[in-house]
Amino acid sequence: MDLEPSPTTSDLENAVSVFVQHRKRLFGIAYRVLGSAVEAEDVVQEVWLRWQKTDRSVVISPVAFLSTTTTRLAINVAQSARVRRETYIGPWLPEPVDTSSDPELGAQRAEALELAMLLVLERLNPTERAAYVLREAFDYAYPEIAQILHLSLVNVRKIVSRARKHLSEEQRGSVDTAEHRRLLSVFVSAAQTGDVASLEALLTPDTVSLSDGNGMRGCARIPVLGRARVAKMVTYPKLWREAEPRFVDANGCTGVMVYRAGQPIAFMTMAASTEGIHKLMWVFSPSKIAAFLGSRSRFAAPLASTVGGV
Repeated sequence: MDLEPSPTTSDLENAVSVFVQHRKRLFGIAYRVLGSAVEAEDVVQEVWLRWQKTDRSVVISPVAFLSTTTTRLAINVAQSARVRRETYIGPWLPEPVDTSSDPELGAQRAEALELAMLLVLERLNPTERAAYVLREAFDYAYPEIAQILHLSLVNVRKIVSRARKHLSEEQRGSVDTAEHRRLLSVFVSAAQTGDVASLEALLTPDTVSLSDGNGMRGCARIPVLGRARVAKMVTYPKLWREAEPRFVDANGCTGVMVYRAGQPIAFMTMAASTEGIHKLMWVFSPSKIAAFLGSRSRFAAPLASTVGGV
């Protein structure tokens, strides 16, 4: 009986080379669809395993195969994640990622990367989210998206159009990177010193503060609304006592990681327009903070020479 020949070393090396070439793009797609670095890493790992087992001699376009597999897996994970998040205690926020060494997560554009935008994307269903991400963040052509999602070209155009409209209604004009950092710096300084008046001057009347702690004690389980309430909350002395805030590069803009006794206890970033800061996003969940710190070394090392994993 003839046995199917095993892949040669050169075949595996080529498979590794192709996968590494597109790896950042794959993570970028999965992360934007899922809002979770950990889940995106799991998707990329599964894509790698499938790429190893595939008869690559019949694959006409490796990047098309890898992108399609990544997108479909991410949609499946997103659908099950929706059910899991129904039991989440308090506001759910996307996992922030460190973008200091990879500002666009391998994307051609930084579209749909900021935390506030990812949060708005969660209001779309997984297929709508994937179509929007492929088009706006990675500039895939409509026929390519239709093929990836197994939808008609007309349907894909309608989905992307609806997503754009929905997101434009939710989004406000953002300040530039320098102004974002300045506002964040002034905000943290005022919060640390308990300067409520200065804080209120920075915030819009309809400011909202979201705290992701999944039931952690002392973490707000509902959104805090309004300039006065938010200003009072963020000056809570216990938060800032012996705390050391450090600027970090998160999701393409500046965020703050708050440390106490050398340990990270909270991450914070914001969304601001020319009218002021209108959304504060706090991550207290230890697992999400750990995911952010772990994301710094995501692409530091190549695949193992044994072709054992990503």
